[in-house]
Amino acid sequence: MHVDRKPFDPGLAAWSELLGAGPEYPELTSNEVADVLIIGAGFAGLSAARRLQQLQPYSKIVLLEARRVGEGPAGRNSGFMIDLPHNLSSKDYAGDAANDLQQTRLNREAIGFAKEVATEFGMSKEAMIQSGKVNAAATKKGVQHNQDYARHLQSMNEKHELLDAQSMQNISGSSYYKSGLFTPGTVMLQPALYVRELAKGLSDKGVSILENSPAISFEQTGGGWSVLTPKGRVAAEKCILAVNGHLESFGFFKRQLMHIYLYASMTRALSMEESKMLGGEDRWAFTPADPMGTTVRKISNSSGNRILVRNRFTWSPSRSISENKINSVAPTHDRSFAARFPQLASADMQYRWGGLLCLSMNTVPAFGEIEPNLFSACCQNGLGTAMGTLSGKLAAEQVCGHASKSLDIMLANAEPKRLPPEPFSSVGANVYMRWAEFKAGAEL
Repeated sequence: MHVDRKPFDPGLAAWSELLGAGPEYPELTSNEVADVLIIGAGFAGLSAARRLQQLQPYSKIVLLEARRVGEGPAGRNSGFMIDLPHNLSSKDYAGDAANDLQQTRLNREAIGFAKEVATEFGMSKEAMIQSGKVNAAATKKGVQHNQDYARHLQSMNEKHELLDAQSMQNISGSSYYKSGLFTPGTVMLQPALYVRELAKGLSDKGVSILENSPAISFEQTGGGWSVLTPKGRVAAEKCILAVNGHLESFGFFKRQLMHIYLYASMTRALSMEESKMLGGEDRWAFTPADPMGTTVRKISNSSGNRILVRNRFTWSPSRSISENKINSVAPTHDRSFAARFPQLASADMQYRWGGLLCLSMNTVPAFGEIEPNLFSACCQNGLGTAMGTLSGKLAAEQVCGHASKSLDIMLANAEPKRLPPEPFSSVGANVYMRWAEFKAGAEL
């Protein structure tokens, strides 16, 4: 079975660039044998390796990464590890109350696991801090979304606080927003730093991490699996695919996964004068009240004070786009930034990039044993930090035969629904996304 394409990630991975050069791991150039092979060194793959170490400390674990650790999708998200329901297909992130209660419990299990990892490996607050987040509303419709979601949270007995326009300005320095909805449980990451430090901790404990070693083919051998890379091969008793939407490149869940690029831009470090003009708090994190709107985050760390904006979606069933696409969405980012921060007119964007999301029509993961001794921890439905961590942890538990209530919940999910045939799915998806972005209005 051949892997039909390699991962494609447009633009520089800004979070990694801010850190400078990190630990380097060798490329696979020989034939290796492992008890468990994990493909993909993102949140899912690294979490799977950590859980395997906990459950089977003497197992030999090999982890293959197609790029450098922290430069793929794990290092390209905006760093929100959200505890509450965050359904991107909903008008206000809410879903069915019973399902949302269950999802919140699972998200918090993932956050708890990540916190334990951060403590054990001595990660800094720059890598992970529980600061909460705000759903930011710039329109009357956005205000209504926040009020609707607040009522939903009230029914779930979840802590939250509605913020007025002045409170939003006090936080961000921007007079753009009409209201906000603060929830305290979100953990904010410097995602590349988190995955780098997790990888280093695992390597120090004996996990063999191999970079720039994409899987190009694989076959079942006896009861296990043999995976070929450009310069080597790994034979393993069991294999975990932790590659999110790239799973379809391995030949699984064909026409059942939706692949969408999302784009972000980050400013250069603000000068002291610019930071003073902006005002507000040193760090804050806003998700849009309308899921199709603009995510905005301010960071303040060793790389200086910077602002990130993220918006625009591209339907990409081929799991690749033109490099020019980043240039085409840049004007939207610049307009979104200028509307919110007119006092920072001279603060240019230093980095622009894209990252690939994987979703399913029925908002379920591609999870479980998909062939004998071959396990999937994929399709995070746009929530790669929390759901990736959870999927990896639970995939490791399934590999080890370790029973848990959370594993039972994941295994009880239906398969991702099959997509409509082409060209209907692409035409329909693109029309829907453009219409949803138009309706988002000033939230974008």
